[in-house]
Amino acid sequence: MAGYARTIILYLLAGLAEIGGGWLVWQWLREGRPVGWGVLGGIVLVSYGVIPTLQAEPAFGRVYAAYGGIFIVLSIMWGRVVDGWRPDRYDLLGAAIALVGVAIIIWGRRWF
Repeated sequence: MAGYARTIILYLLAGLAEIGGGWLVWQWLREGRPVGWGVLGGIVLVSYGVIPTLQAEPAFGRVYAAYGGIFIVLSIMWGRVVDGWRPDRYDLLGAAIALVGVAIIIWGRRWF
């Protein structure tokens, strides 16, 4: 189980770094926040580039393909919690389908 937990935690950290960094840059460029927000966003985005390299899976494409589904779910959650945006049932259905894809990509070879 430790392998599963590590994989999930690393994907969550990568997602928060990418979305959080992107959000900080968005705030700087689109919402008129000080340049420090953009600089901090850039630093956080660099950490996003590093975190996926800590995954046990050796295939770059597989790690990033699975991450795409995690990104979808975290983006919807970020929008809801941070920006107050309300996803509709199609957003939630799409996120659920993406998570099924993530599970198949990451763990499919272990299950079948």
